[in-house]
Amino acid sequence: MRSAILTFCLLAACRFAGAQQNYDASLIPKELLPYANAVIRDKEESVLVEGLDNAVYHVNEVITILNRNGSDKADIVIEHDKSRSIKYVRGIIYNQFGKQTGKFSESDFEDGNAWDGFSLFLDAKLKHYSPSVTEYPYTVAYEYELRLKQTLEFPEWEPNPGIGTAVEKSIFTFSCKPGFNIRYKENNLTGAVITGKNPSGLNTYTWKANNLKAIKYEPYSPSPENYLSSVEIAPEKFSYYGINGSFTNWKELGKWNYDNLLASRKDLPAETIEHVKELTKDITDPKLKAKRIYKYMQDKTHYVSVQVGIGGYQPFLASDVDKQNYGDCKALVNYTQALLKAVNIDSYYCVVQAGREYKIGLQPDFASMQQGNHVILCLPFKNDTTWADCTSETIPFGYLGSFTDDRTVLAVTAEGGKLMHTPKYTAQTNLKSRKANFVINETGELSGNMITAFKGVDYDYRDGLINEPRSEQVKILQRIYPINNLDVESFDLKQDKSFDPVTTENIKLHARDYASLTGGKYYFMLNPVNRMDEPPRQVRNRLNSVYINRGYTDEDDVTYTIPAGYRLEKVPLNVSMNKPFGKFKASMELKGNELIYKRKLEIIDGTYGRDTYQDLVDFYQEIVDADDYTVALIKN
Repeated sequence: MRSAILTFCLLAACRFAGAQQNYDASLIPKELLPYANAVIRDKEESVLVEGLDNAVYHVNEVITILNRNGSDKADIVIEHDKSRSIKYVRGIIYNQFGKQTGKFSESDFEDGNAWDGFSLFLDAKLKHYSPSVTEYPYTVAYEYELRLKQTLEFPEWEPNPGIGTAVEKSIFTFSCKPGFNIRYKENNLTGAVITGKNPSGLNTYTWKANNLKAIKYEPYSPSPENYLSSVEIAPEKFSYYGINGSFTNWKELGKWNYDNLLASRKDLPAETIEHVKELTKDITDPKLKAKRIYKYMQDKTHYVSVQVGIGGYQPFLASDVDKQNYGDCKALVNYTQALLKAVNIDSYYCVVQAGREYKIGLQPDFASMQQGNHVILCLPFKNDTTWADCTSETIPFGYLGSFTDDRTVLAVTAEGGKLMHTPKYTAQTNLKSRKANFVINETGELSGNMITAFKGVDYDYRDGLINEPRSEQVKILQRIYPINNLDVESFDLKQDKSFDPVTTENIKLHARDYASLTGGKYYFMLNPVNRMDEPPRQVRNRLNSVYINRGYTDEDDVTYTIPAGYRLEKVPLNVSMNKPFGKFKASMELKGNELIYKRKLEIIDGTYGRDTYQDLVDFYQEIVDADDYTVALIKN
C-alpha cells in the first residue's frame, strides 16, 4: 500500500510539474463564454483511502478569471484540523496570454477559523489565499494535498461550483481497498460512474464532466443543489478520531452518534436537578413545564461558538455548561435535554440544515454525517410535538422561524436516528397586519397612529430594534418607512411570547409637507408605508423553474382624514389579481372627508413552471404601479 501511495503522489506531482501548458485565455472554447465570469480549464480531485484512519485528498485546478465578477472564484480556501493536515500547497499565476506572472505557496495563505455565526459542526481552521491581480483575464493554477486521519467524511465533488462558472474539464476519482465499501449519491450528472481497478489493485470510482456551460443567474430559482452537478460519498465502515463505526442508513448513523457522542454528556449537579424540580413543582402541564425550563436555560446561558470534542460533533458536558453558563448549539441543546430529563420530560437532539434563503432538508435516501449544520430540540409531547432553538436568549419557546422551519431533520435517540420534519409556517401564518389612522391638514402635514402586528416568521422582524437606544430606533424606522420628513413622536414595541407569538409595533408619527397643494389641488401618496419599488428583472429564455421559498400575507388598512370640501379628481384605485402563486387586491374609497385605503398581498410558496416567470414579473409590476398611485383631490 505504501507503494500505491507513493505512486499516487508522484503522479500528482508530475501532473502539476508538467502542467506548463498554454493557458492563453483566447484558447477557451467560445461556446463556454456566454454568462461566464470564470472558466475551470482543468480540475482533478482524488481521494485515496489507505485504511480506516488514513486517506489522501488531492486537488489540482486551473481556472481562468474572465472579469471582476469572477474574482472570488480565484479564492483558495482549505479547511484543516486535527484529522486533516495540509501536506503542501503551491500555485502559479498567469496573465491573459498564458505567461507566468507570479507564484505562491502555503506561506502566502492567511489563517482563520471556520465559523458561520451559529455553530457549524467544525473544529476547523482555514487557510485562505486571494490573488492580488486586477488585470483580466488571468489564470490561477494550483494544487494541494490533505492527509485525512479519518474516513467518516469525504469531500463532495462539485464540478460546476456555482452561477457564472463554465467548465472545460473536471474529473473526480475515489480509490480504496476492495474491503472498503462506499455508498454514493449522484446529482444532476449526464455521465455514469466508471468503476475499475488501478495497477495497485485498488477499486476506483471515476466521474467526469466536460464542456459545462456557465449557468446564468435567474431570480426565483430553486436551490442550486437542484440543478448543479455533484457526487456525495459515504463509507459503510469508518474510523473517526479513533472511534470505529458503520452505517448504511440514518437509523444506524443516529445510533452511532448517540452512543459515542451524546449518551455520556448529560449528567448534571444534584443541586441543579433539585433547582429545576423546585421551579416546576406547581406546573402540571408538561408543555408549560418545559417552557419554564427553556426560559431558565435562556436566562442562565449565552451562545458561544465552541466546536470542540471529536471534530466539533460532540457537545460540551451538560455539567460544564451549567457551571460556565455558555455553549454552542450542540451544548445548549444537550444541556436543555438534561434539564428536561430532570423533570421526566423526554426530548430529541435534532440535526438540521439551517438557512433562510432555501429550505434544505436531509436526504431521506442517503445518510451521511456532513449534511447538517445546526442542532435544535424536539419535544415529542402526545399529539403536540414542539420544537425549540436553544441558541437564542430571546426567541419564544416552540418558535423556530425561517431559519429551521419546514425541512427534514435527524432526531438522534437511544434507539437510533429517525427522520422528522419541522413545522411549516404557511402564507396565512406569516402575517403582517397593519392598521393606520392618519390626518392630513390644510397645509399638507401628516399625523397619526399606526399599529402593525407581525406573526409567523415575521415575528422576529423587529428584533434588531428592541434593545437599541431610542435615537437609533428612530433612524431605523425612518429607513423602514419611506415617508419624507418623518418624525417619530412615540414608539412602542411589544413581543407576546405565547405559543402563537406576535410582535406588535405602535408608532405615533408626524411628517410635514406630506401632501402638496398646487393650483387648488391636493396631492399625496396613497401607500406611504408598505411599497414595492420594482418587479423582478426580465429573463429571456429562462431555464429554471420558478421557486418561491416562503409564502406570506400583508394586510394594510389605512384611513386618511382629509380637509373637508374635496372630491377625487381621477378614477380611484381598484386592482384585483388572482394567480396560482399569489393574490393582490388594493382599493380606495372616499366617504365624506375620510379616504379609506385597503391593500392585501398574499404570496403562495411552491415550485412553478419556468413559463410562469413572465406572469410573476407582470404580477409584481402591477403591484408596483398600484403602490405608486398618487391621490389627486380637487375642491368641490
